[in-house]
Amino acid sequence: MTAKQQRGQLRRFNLSVQVTDAFIAAVRSDDAWPLMFPAVAFDGDGETIWRDWPGEDRPVPCRVTRRVGARQLWERILRATYDYAEPGVLFIDRINHLNNLWYRERLSATNPCGEIPLPPYGACDLGSLNLTRFVRSPFTPAARIDFQGLEQTTRRAVRLLDNVIDASRFPLPPQAENAHGSRRLGLGITGLADAMVMIGLTYGSADSLTMAAGIMRHICHTAYRASVALAKEKGCFPYCERDHYLSGAFIRSLPDDIRSGIAETGIRNSHLLAIAPTGTISLLAGNVSSGLEPIFADSYARNVLAEDGTPKAFRLTDYALDLWRRMTGSGSGMPRGFVTTGELPVNAHLQMQAALQPFVDNSISKTINVPQHTSFEEFKQIYDLAYDMGLKGCTTFRPNPVTGAVLSESEAGVEAPHCCVPEREAD
Repeated sequence: MTAKQQRGQLRRFNLSVQVTDAFIAAVRSDDAWPLMFPAVAFDGDGETIWRDWPGEDRPVPCRVTRRVGARQLWERILRATYDYAEPGVLFIDRINHLNNLWYRERLSATNPCGEIPLPPYGACDLGSLNLTRFVRSPFTPAARIDFQGLEQTTRRAVRLLDNVIDASRFPLPPQAENAHGSRRLGLGITGLADAMVMIGLTYGSADSLTMAAGIMRHICHTAYRASVALAKEKGCFPYCERDHYLSGAFIRSLPDDIRSGIAETGIRNSHLLAIAPTGTISLLAGNVSSGLEPIFADSYARNVLAEDGTPKAFRLTDYALDLWRRMTGSGSGMPRGFVTTGELPVNAHLQMQAALQPFVDNSISKTINVPQHTSFEEFKQIYDLAYDMGLKGCTTFRPNPVTGAVLSESEAGVEAPHCCVPEREAD
C-alpha cells in the first residue's frame, strides 16, 4: 500500500492488491479481518485458518498474526490510491470464477497493465483491432460500423495470434509449456472513442454504450467461432478438458452454436479476448484514441525517444478530429459528439468498462481519470460501483504531487510517470 509513496521509487512498477469477495463483505458489514501468512513460516502453535494463497493450487493453512478492522484497512488502500495513484485493485474471486481454465489454475497476478490475468509462467499474446478502420461514411447521417469487415479481420487476427505462439521463442521451458498448453490469446480493440465520434455518438451516452457492447459482442463471438474452426483444422489446445471447459461461467454465456462446436471438436485457444492500453500502437495507427479510453485531448505534446536516446517533441492532434477537419476543410470547431477525458463524469468510464466486460474473457486495462478536486468520499464510491458493476478490477488516476499527471496537453512524454503512457507501455 505504501511502497510507491516516495518520489522516484518504483516508478516503473505497477502495484495492485487482491481483494476477495469475503473482504468486500467484511468491509460492508464493518467486521474484523484476519491478517495471516502461511503457517509453514512459523514455529509453534497458533490460530490457523485455511485460505487460498498466491502461487498455491489449493488452500493452505495460514497463521493469523492479528485482526484489524476491514473497513479501516480498505480505507487505507483507497487513501493510498487517492493520494499516490496506486495500488490498483483486482477483484480476484471474480477473476477466478470467470477464468475459462478454472479447473486447472488459480490466478493471482496479471500482466503489467492488467488486461490478462496469468498463471505462473503465463505469457501475453496480444493484438488490437483499430475500430476507426471499420467506420463507413464517417461524420454523416449514414455513418456505421462495417460489421462484415470487422468479422473478416477478427477471424484473420485469431489465426495470426495463434500462429504467434508457434513462431515464438520463450526464455524458459515452463513458459513455452504454458503458452502451448493453453494457447491463450488476447485480441482487443483500439480507437473506440474516435470511432464513436466518427459515428456521431458521445462517449458514455446510452447509445455509445449500446454500440460499444454490440461491437465487442460481435468480436467475441466471431473470435470464438474462429477458434473452433481452427481446432477442426489444427487441433484443440492441450489443456482442454471438454466437460470442465464447457461448464465454465464465461463459456456458458456464449451462444449455443459456439458451445456445440466446442463440444464436438474442441477449441484452439483457452482464451481469446483482452483490451490492452494500446498506447504505442495507437500512435502508430495515426494517434487514434487508445483502447477503450476516451479521447485525452484535441491536441497535445508528446515526447518520442530518438535513436540517440534523446526526446523529441511532437504536437499531435486526435485522429477523428484531424479527419473531420480535413473532410470539412474547417480549421477550427469540433465534430458532433467530441468529448475529452476531462469533460467526462467518472460514471462514463465505469459504464463503458462494464458494457464491454461481459464479452472479454481475459480482462480490460482501463484508467479512470479522477479530477484532482474530487473529495475522498466521492473517490471511495468509485470502487463500490466498480465491484457492483461486475468489473474484474479498478484502476484510478488522480493527479498528485508525487506521480504528477498521466499526460499534459502542453508537455507529456518520457518523464510522465504513470504506467500507461505510451513510452512505458510494454504491450
